[in-house]
Parts: sequence; structure tokens; C-alpha cells
Amino acid sequence: MDVVILCGGQGARMREETEYRPKPMVEVGGRPLLWHIMRLFGHHHLERFVLCLGYKGNVIKDYFLDYEAHTRDCTVTIGGKRELQYHGPPEPFEFTVTLADTGQDTLTGGRVKRIEPYVCGDTFLVTYGDGLCDVDIGSLIAFHRSHGRLATVTAVQPESRFGLLSIDGDAQVTRFSEKPRVEGWVNAGFFVFDRRVFDYLDGGDLESLESRPLERLAADGQLMAYRHQGWFFAVDTYRDYLQVNDLWKSGRAPWKVW
Repeated sequence: MDVVILCGGQGARMREETEYRPKPMVEVGGRPLLWHIMRLFGHHHLERFVLCLGYKGNVIKDYFLDYEAHTRDCTVTIGGKRELQYHGPPEPFEFTVTLADTGQDTLTGGRVKRIEPYVCGDTFLVTYGDGLCDVDIGSLIAFHRSHGRLATVTAVQPESRFGLLSIDGDAQVTRFSEKPRVEGWVNAGFFVFDRRVFDYLDGGDLESLESRPLERLAADGQLMAYRHQGWFFAVDTYRDYLQVNDLWKSGRAPWKVW
């Protein structure tokens, strides 16, 4: 089963890190965000990836085309017969990665539509290149297969960024909750799609997956929600980047399930 990862956005709210590289290549613990997301899927035995490239997509291409040199120590002989020797153990996985240029300004729906020729099989997954999660991918896929609809979205109840106050009519605070989970559910990505979802992506490059396609799927009764009660974090700002790096350094990274 293929995993499609949206890697083309500009990451404007993290300009400190995305001036020279796309957001999925921002490093957490010395490895790109993208690597962490792929390792989650690899842990669940999904090893075929299609990456939707856009903004500074050449950075992602270069990383994977010369992956061993980026991730392992090596010795290079130059000046004569060129020889290259890598040191240390290889990675404990074997991924197949398709690097697809889906356009500089293409929106998410258009990017997914563009990679249709690269997706094999009747079912595939789609997620964002900046969302870290400890979702059980096997259970997500099983849920999708159980309901028989065309699409499944992983839903989470995010943690509020602020403490919430309950205030009575006399302005007395009756309850203080430090960063509780909000009551509503939000889209965390980690979609499972039947191949027929491509038929809903007919709006061209300037169509957002999160607008008309998902709205139409919901209106047709073809969109189900997998409620994830665990950890999810969208790395959207520089502050978020610092927070996930602190979690990794402390050995408390919830998304590291491998």
C-alpha cells in the first residue's frame, strides 16, 4: 500500500527554518521531519512512498538521491579511481520512494491528483509532511476496511495552547484548566483513501483537498473519522520546532514508536 506525503508547501510561518529548505526537511534530532513521519509508517510495515514536491523540492530530491552520504559516515577516495565506502550499520528498513514534482504553487488536492499514476492498488494513504503522531496505522487501515466507505480521516482533539478559565456572573474564576484538550475534533491528516477518491479531485492545481473534495465526500456519506485518542502535533511554527526538538532530546518523543 502506498503512502502519499504532501511536501510542497512553503512553511511561511516557520521562515526561520524554511528560508532555504522545505518544511518537511526541517530537522528534529538531526533528521528531517519527513524521515520521522516515514519511520512511523515503516514501523507498521508500509514501505512505499510517493512524495509530492513543490517549494524547494530539489532539497528533498538531493537528500534521497544521496541518502547514504547524508545519513552515514563515509570514506571517499579521490584523484584516481573513485571509491566510496560507508561505515556503520545500514538503516533497518528498505523504503521505495517516488519523488514527484507536483508544482510550485499547486494546492493539496491538485498535488494528490498529480501523483495518481504513481499510486498502485485500490487503497492508499495520504498525510502531511509536518504532522507527528503516534497513531496506530494498522488499526486505522482496519477501521477503513471495516466501514466500506471511500475515505477515512484521522481526527484528534488538540490540546489548547492556552489555559482555559470558567468564569461565573460575578467574574469569579470557578475553574482553571491548564491547556486542556478542546471538545471538538480536527483533521490530523493520516487519511486512508479508496482509489475512487481521485474522481473527486477534479478542480485542477488550485483545488485544496480540505475544501471541495472532502466536503463532497462528506455530503455523499463517503467520509468516516478514525478517532485518535493519542498524541498528535503539527509542527507549524518556529516555537513548535523548538518544542519537538526538546521532546526528542529529553527522550520523551511520543511519536517515536519504532
